[in-house]
Amino acid sequence: MNHNPDKSSSFKSRDHDHKNSVPRAESLKSSKEKDPAAADKNETNEQGGEAKEAEIKYTLEKAWEDIQHFLSGEEALEIPDIIDKYLDLVEHKVSRLEVPEKSKGCPVPDPEDDGWFHKVVEQMSKLHRHVSTVFKSDSSRGPLINRIGRIHQRVMSYLEDEFRVLLEESRTVEAAADQSPDAGQDQAKEEPNFPGYSKQVLATLNKISKLMISGGYEFECYEVYMVTRRNTIEETLNKLGFEKISLDDIQRMQWEAMEREIPPWVRAFKECANIYFSAEHKLAQTIFSDNPSVAKSLFANLIRVLFLQLLNFAEAIALSKRSTEKLFKFLDIYETLQDHSSAIDSLFPEECAKELKAELTATRSKIGETAICIFCDLENSIKSDTGRTPVPGGAVHPLTRYTMNYLKYACDEYTDTLEQVFKEHSTSKPRDYQGNSQSNNDENQSPFSRHLIKIMDLLDSILEAKSKLYKDVALSNIFMMNNGRYILQKIKGSPEIHQAMGDDRYKKRSYELRNYHQSYKRETWMKLLDCLNMEGLNVNGKVVKPALKERFKSFNAMFEEIHRTQSSWVVSDKQMQSELRVSIAGVIIPAYRSFLGRFSGYLTPGRQTEKYIKFQPEDIEAYIEGLFDGSTSSMPRRKT
Repeated sequence: MNHNPDKSSSFKSRDHDHKNSVPRAESLKSSKEKDPAAADKNETNEQGGEAKEAEIKYTLEKAWEDIQHFLSGEEALEIPDIIDKYLDLVEHKVSRLEVPEKSKGCPVPDPEDDGWFHKVVEQMSKLHRHVSTVFKSDSSRGPLINRIGRIHQRVMSYLEDEFRVLLEESRTVEAAADQSPDAGQDQAKEEPNFPGYSKQVLATLNKISKLMISGGYEFECYEVYMVTRRNTIEETLNKLGFEKISLDDIQRMQWEAMEREIPPWVRAFKECANIYFSAEHKLAQTIFSDNPSVAKSLFANLIRVLFLQLLNFAEAIALSKRSTEKLFKFLDIYETLQDHSSAIDSLFPEECAKELKAELTATRSKIGETAICIFCDLENSIKSDTGRTPVPGGAVHPLTRYTMNYLKYACDEYTDTLEQVFKEHSTSKPRDYQGNSQSNNDENQSPFSRHLIKIMDLLDSILEAKSKLYKDVALSNIFMMNNGRYILQKIKGSPEIHQAMGDDRYKKRSYELRNYHQSYKRETWMKLLDCLNMEGLNVNGKVVKPALKERFKSFNAMFEEIHRTQSSWVVSDKQMQSELRVSIAGVIIPAYRSFLGRFSGYLTPGRQTEKYIKFQPEDIEAYIEGLFDGSTSSMPRRKT
C-alpha cells in the first residue's frame, strides 16, 4: 500500500536481515572478500528468499481462489485442507510486517506493497464470518475456528493501527507547513490547511473503515477515529491560544488573566464555526461514505463535546464578578455566539442541533443579561461619586471623561449589539426617572436608547450638584461650560449617541451651554462694566473728578482681581476658550475705549494719569488673552 512513500524511511523491518546496520551490498561484498564460498551461499539464500516471497504471493492468491469455492457452496460439509495452508501463508506473511516508529510497536503493512494486506483482511473477515456461522455447533471444528479467529484478530489489530497512523498524518502535514512557509503556501493553493489529508490518504482511510466495519470491528474503528480527531482539533485550538480550562479555574482567575483568555476563545469559536466544524463534517462523510448515519453520529459526538467545552467557558465568564470594564469583552462573546449560531443548523443532526442550539441560546442569554447588568452598573458608578472636592480651575470632571468615553466607545463599537441585548434580554421595562428627558419621545425609542439617555441625564444632575461646590458662581459656570462642552463634543463625534438621544436633546444641551456662558459673563464682566457707568459722573454739566477717579480705581482693582483669579481657571476646549475670550473682549474693550476716550482728559497728565489709568485698551486685550490657561500669571507690563 503506497499511502505515503516519504514515510518509508521511518519503518524498521522485523526481518533479521535488517538488524545489521551495514547495507546489504556492502555486507555481501565484504563477505566475498573474506570467504568467497560462504558469500556465494548467502547470496543464493537471498535469491531463494525473494523467490519464496513470489511463491507465497502466488500461493495466497491461488489458495484464496480455492477457498472461495468452499465459501460459495450451498452446503459445505467439509473444510478443505487448503484453508490450513492458506492460514500458514497468511501468518508467515503477516509476521514480516514492518513496525513504524510512530506506531509505538504496532506493526503495519509495508507502504511499498501493492495492497495485499487489505485483500488478506477482507479475505480473513469473510472466512471468519463463514466458519463462525456454518460450523458454530460443530465442536470438532473448534481448534480451526479459533485459529481463524486469532489470525483475524491479529490482522484487524494491524489494520486498526494503520487507521490510527494515517489519521494522525494531518498533524504531520500541518507541522511541516508550520516549519516551511513555502510549503504552507503551496499546500494552501492545493487544499485547505485543515484537516490536511491528501486524496490518496482519504481513499485509504475510507477503505480501512469499510474493512473494519465489515469485519466486525466497528467499535474499534469509531473509537480510533474519535480519539485521534479530538486530539487533533484540541491541538489546533491550542495553536490559536485557546486551552481547555475548568470552570473552577476560571472562577478563581483575576480579571486581568481572564481577559487575556477571551480573545483566543473568540478566535477559536469563529474558526470552529467557519472552518473546523464543516471540515470535520466533510471528513466524516468522506471516510464513512458507505455509512451516512455513522458519519453523522461520529461527527455529532465529536463536535458536541468540543462545542459544549467552548460554551462552558463563556458561561463561566458570565458567572464572574461584574464590573463596568468587563462590558466590552462580554459583548465580544455575545457577538461571537450570535453571529455563528447558524453553523449548528446546517451541520448537526436535528436532535443534536436542537440540544446544542438550546445550550447556545441559554449561554447567550446569560451573557446578554450580565452585559445589561454591567451597563446599568455605570449608573451606580455615577451615583457613587460623592466627592466634595471641586475640580481645580473648573476643568472637566474625571467622571465626565470616564462616562462619556465609556458611552462613546460602547456606542461606536457595539450599538447594534447593545440594541439587541437590551431588546432581547431586558427583564423589566426601564423605570421612570427624573431629569430633563422629553417623555413624549420616549415611547418611540429603543430600550437601549432610553437607558443611554437616563445615564446622561443622571450625569447632568451629578455635575449640577458638583458645580455648587464652588464658592465663586462664575467658576461654577465655567465648570458647567467645560463639562457641557465636553459632553456635546463627544455626542457630535459619535453619530450613534447623537441618533440615540435625538436632535431635540442635542439642541437643548447647546442652549444650556449658551446659558452658562451668559451667566458667567453676567457674574464677572457685567459687574466690571458697572465701573464704566457714566451715571453720577456729570453734575450740572461738569465732570465730578473724585467720582471719576473712584471709577477708574474700582475698574483697575476689579480687573486685576479678575485676571489674577481667572488666569488659573481652565477652559479645556481650545475653540470654546477662544470664543470665550473674543466674547469678553467684545464686551469690555469697546466700552473701556469709549470711557477712556471720553474721560481721560479730565485727569491731570503725568502722575495722576499713571495712578488712575493703568490700562490701555491694548493692555486689556492682552490680559484677556491670558485667561483660562490654568496657570497663575502676573500682570504683564502695561503699554504707554
